This record gives sequence, structure tokens and C-alpha cells, in this order.
Amino acid sequence: MKTYVYITTDQMREVDRAMIEDFGILLIQMMENAGRNLAELVRRSLGGSVRHRALVVLAGAGNNGGGGLVAARHLSNWGAAVRVVLSQPAGRYRDVPAHQLAILQSMSVPLAVAGAGDLAFLPDAAGIVDALIGYGLRGNPREPVAGLIRAANASGRPIWSLDAPSGLDTTSGVVYDPCIRAEATLTLALPKTGLQTPAAQEVVGQLYLADISVPPLLYERMGIEIGPLFERDTIVAIGVKDSSA
Repeated sequence: MKTYVYITTDQMREVDRAMIEDFGILLIQMMENAGRNLAELVRRSLGGSVRHRALVVLAGAGNNGGGGLVAARHLSNWGAAVRVVLSQPAGRYRDVPAHQLAILQSMSVPLAVAGAGDLAFLPDAAGIVDALIGYGLRGNPREPVAGLIRAANASGRPIWSLDAPSGLDTTSGVVYDPCIRAEATLTLALPKTGLQTPAAQEVVGQLYLADISVPPLLYERMGIEIGPLFERDTIVAIGVKDSSA
């Protein structure tokens, strides 16, 4: 059984800063890696193919949402019937998330906006991708995100969360109200301390770790010792004994 280093939200912010400023790895590159890995996890969870499967992606306006939009693109390219629900009107998306959204618009992927229509289609989906809130959460999610979280939980469909279930504090593990109850969570780079608390484990589901191409030297400079986490795969299960353990 492998062991993993858990980091705080502030440490993850430093990882993101150093990747961009010290190593020249752009946010758009990190977002692409995160979103493609998330799409791949969904594909694996659905038996290796998403062709003709109805999937809903809930995307916030921040970088977490941008990763969800990347996942939506890949899932659509792989043959899924993807519908994206935005937490804000499209005009409020900025910078790299806006770029990802524009790609989906050029692809004619169906888009809806929270609060602007009926979400009755959720229970008919094969699953839901949660990319509403990243590690910047402060307190209980507010509308319209809160409404999307409640609708997703009430749908009865499997939910895959990016980095953390929306509504979970990634440092303390506090489960705010409401909070996504995920079947699986794909956290990025290194797992966050808040994901290992007993309360968090009730909403995280199966925890996976995704490679977003953080150079080992970056961790070394932060005083964090890690092994070759992704030598066999870009997605690894945490807390599950595998054949190589």
C-alpha cells in the first residue's frame, strides 16, 4: 500500500504559483491536464466508453469550472451526449475558463445556465461531473451554485468531482451546506488535507489523484518529499490496494 503526502490549500496555491512563475507552465496547460484526466476517469467509470451516454457537466466560473469545461470537450469528442450547466451567464466567465467555454460554444455543445431552465434532465443522465467550486471555498455555497448542488445530489446519478466535492473545505475538511456527495473525487497534483477527515470521507467517495505535470523539483524546493507518483498512470487510486503494492 502506497502512502501519499497531503498538503494544505495554501500549499496548493503555492504549487500553482510556482508552476506558472518559476517553471513557465501556464494555467491553460494545467487546466487541460486536469480536465482530460477527469474525462478519462469518467470513461473508465463507465466501462471504458462514453459513446451515446448522456452526461451533465456542472461548471463554475472559476478555474475549477474551466477544468470541467475541458472535461466536457473531451467527453463530447469521445461520443458522449454532453450537456453543460453553467453557474453564471456565459458573459461572466473570464480569462482561461472563458477560453474553454468559447471552444464548447464553437463545438455547439448544449449549454444551459443555472436558474434559467428546468433541470429535470439530470436524473436521466448516466452521470454528473461536478466542477462548480475549487479550493477557494469560503463558507456555505450560495445560490445559484447551492441549487445545482442540491439538484445533483437529488438526481440519484453518480457524481464525479474535480479536486474536491463542491461544498467541502479542502484544508479543514468542513462539509458545508450543501455539499456534493460524490461517487468519486479526482484531486489534483497532491491530495489535500481536508479530504482525509472522517466527515469529508462521507462526501468524497473513492479518491483518485491526477497528474497535472508538477515538476518534482518544485516539491523539492517546498520541502515536500514525494516518490514517482505517476510512473504507471496519470490517474491513481488513493487508499486502494493495487496489484503493484
